[in-house]
Amino acid sequence: MRVAPYGSWPSPITSSWLVEAVVGLSFPLVEGDSVAWTEARPAEAGRQVLVRQARPGAEPVDVVPEGFSARTLAHEYGGLCTALAGQAALFCNMADQRVWRVDPGAPPRPVTPEPAVAGGERYADLWLSPDRRWVVAVRERHPPAPGDARQVVNEVVAFPADGSASPHVVAAGHDFFSAARLSPDGRRLAWLAWDHPAMPWDGTWLFVAEVDGELVPGPVRLVAGGVDESVSQPRFSPDGVLHFLSDRSGWWNLYAEAEDPAGAPRPRCPRDAELGRPDWVFGQSTYTFLADGRAVLAWSEAGADHLGLLDPDGAVCEVPTRFTSFAGLTALGDTVVAVAGSPREAPALVRIAVADGAVEVLRRSRPVDVDAGYLSVPRHIEFPTSGGEIAHGLFYAPTNRDVVGPDGERPPLVVMSHGGPTSQTSSVLNPTVQLFTSRGLAVVAVDYRGSTGYGRAYRQRLRGQWGVIDVDDCVNAARWLAEQGEVDGRRLAIRGGSAGGYTTLAALTFRDVFAVGASHYGVADAAALAQETHKFESRYLDGLIGPWPEAEALYRERSPIHHTDQLSCPVIFFQGSEDKIVPPDQALAMAAALRAKQIPFALQVFDGEQHGFRQADTITRVAEAELWFYGRVLGFTPADAIEPVPIENEQGLTPR
Repeated sequence: MRVAPYGSWPSPITSSWLVEAVVGLSFPLVEGDSVAWTEARPAEAGRQVLVRQARPGAEPVDVVPEGFSARTLAHEYGGLCTALAGQAALFCNMADQRVWRVDPGAPPRPVTPEPAVAGGERYADLWLSPDRRWVVAVRERHPPAPGDARQVVNEVVAFPADGSASPHVVAAGHDFFSAARLSPDGRRLAWLAWDHPAMPWDGTWLFVAEVDGELVPGPVRLVAGGVDESVSQPRFSPDGVLHFLSDRSGWWNLYAEAEDPAGAPRPRCPRDAELGRPDWVFGQSTYTFLADGRAVLAWSEAGADHLGLLDPDGAVCEVPTRFTSFAGLTALGDTVVAVAGSPREAPALVRIAVADGAVEVLRRSRPVDVDAGYLSVPRHIEFPTSGGEIAHGLFYAPTNRDVVGPDGERPPLVVMSHGGPTSQTSSVLNPTVQLFTSRGLAVVAVDYRGSTGYGRAYRQRLRGQWGVIDVDDCVNAARWLAEQGEVDGRRLAIRGGSAGGYTTLAALTFRDVFAVGASHYGVADAAALAQETHKFESRYLDGLIGPWPEAEALYRERSPIHHTDQLSCPVIFFQGSEDKIVPPDQALAMAAALRAKQIPFALQVFDGEQHGFRQADTITRVAEAELWFYGRVLGFTPADAIEPVPIENEQGLTPR
C-alpha cells in the first residue's frame, strides 16, 4: 500500500462526482399505484421537477416541463409544494409562486390568481381533499415594498383544484401556519400555528375544525400545544383519529387525540427518542399509516435513524434495513415509500416492505460507482465539553484503500458545524465529507448543544447561548480527538454554512484553536441578521441571543464582524449574490475587515446563487477551492489539478 502525506492522497471522489448525474430527492407522493417525487437538478441550474411513475415498473416521466420549476419560497426555505389530483398534478412555480395544474397531454395552467405584486403570493404545503376537488394550502402574502418582514401575512387558504374560484381564507390571525391536513372523510381539518418570537420547534398550537364541502370551517378547537410544547406533523389515521408529534415528554413522540375532547392526548409509543425533526421546511414526514391503521415510524438515536412498525398495543417492531436515514415516509399498500440512505449509499427513493424490510430502489440520487474502500463510515462519539456536560458528533477517519499516511503523522481535522443552528448531522453518505476523508483528512460533524436528535432539553441548551456553547462544543470536539491521538492538533480547520458559518466565524474569532476556516454564506453580524432577515427567522435570535434591540450590546459582543482584531488565521468565504437570508453584505464586510488587518483571506461570490448553492458549476468550484485553500494553509498539496484561489494578503501565510 502506498504511503503519502495526509491531504495529498489521490482519490476517485472528485468534485465533479458531487454533481455528475446527481439529483436531490424529496417529498414522495402516492396516488393509487403511482408514485411521484420532487427532483432538484444541479445540472439544470437547480431546477426542481415533479417526476411520476404511473405504475410499478413504468418509466418515470417529468410532470413539470421545461420552463417551470416546482419550488416555493414561502418561509424562504420552502418545502412541499406539489400534490397529485388523480391523473393531474399541482405545483407551485418558482418564477411566479402561483399554483399551476398539469393535466395529461396538456400544458400547465395557473389555478391561483395573478397577484398585484409579481411573486407576492407564495403557496406551500398543498393538500388535496379526498374527492380531489379542493386544495388546502399555506399562503404567504408579501407587501409591494420589499424588506419589511412585519408586513408579510401568512394564512391557510382553500381553492378549487381546477382554478374555478379564487382562494378563500380558512385560518388566519397567527404569525405562521403549516401542515393543514384533512381527515379521510373530508369533514375535519387540522392545522398548526405559532407566533413570534417562537420557532416551530419551540412552541406551536394544533387546531382542528369541522369543514363543509368547500372547506369552510366551523368552530375551531385547540387539540394540543403551547408556548412550551412543539407539535408537528398532524395527520389522520385511516379511521379518522387525529395523530401528531409532540415533545411534551421531552422527546418528539407520537400522540393521538383524546376520545373525550376535554381529555389529554394519548401517547402511542413513549420512548426517549426523537420521532420528529425541526420544521425548517413544509411537509416533513417521519411517520405514516398503512391501510390497516398501523403506523410506520422513523426515529433518531445516537446519530442514526431507525424504521419501525407500531402495533395497536403500542409495541414497536423495528424493520430491518441497511439504511440509517429516512425522510418523506408515505404508505403504499403494505409498503412504505421514503427517501433513505446510509453511510455507503446516497439518498435514494425506495419502497420498503414492512414485513421483512425488502427494498426496491425507485430512483437513486447519484450512481453507486465508488468502491467502498474509499468511503469513510462514521462512528458516533460523545465527548466532554464546557459546564461538565457531554456533546455529540459523528467522526470520520481518513479512508482510502490505496494509501496510508506516514508513520508518526496524524491527519488534519475538518470540524463541520451544521446549520440551523437547530439541525442535526446525518450519517447518510455525504460526498463533501468523503471528498475530504478519501484524501487523508479527518472530519467530525458536531451535534453541538442545541442540535436536534437528543431531546428538547438538549435542543433548548442553546437558548441565549448561541455563539458560546456551540463554539465550545466544536472546539472541544477537536481538542478531544487530538487528545485521543486521532488527529493533528496543530492542523485544525472548521467549516459551516449559514448558522454553521456563524459558529465557524465565532470559533475563529473568539478562540485560538483553529488554523483555518471556511464560511459558506455564514452570519458575521448577528444584529444585521436580526434586522434584515425574512419573516420566518426575524425573531429567531430572540431566543438564541436576546430580544432586539434591547440586547444590542450582547449582539455586538457575539458578532465576529466587531472583533476582527481577535481573528488571526486565514478564512475563505463562499457567498451567493442573491442570498436573501444572509445577504452578501455580511461576507463583504468581513472581507473588508480582514483586508484592512492584512489577514490572508479569499472571497468567492457566485452570481445567481441564493441561500445554499444549487448550480453544478458553483458546487464543484466551492469544493475544489475549499480543499485547495486548506492545503495552502495546512501545508499539504492535493493530488488534484485545481485552479488556484486568489488570496488577498497571501504574504501573511505560514503553512503548518
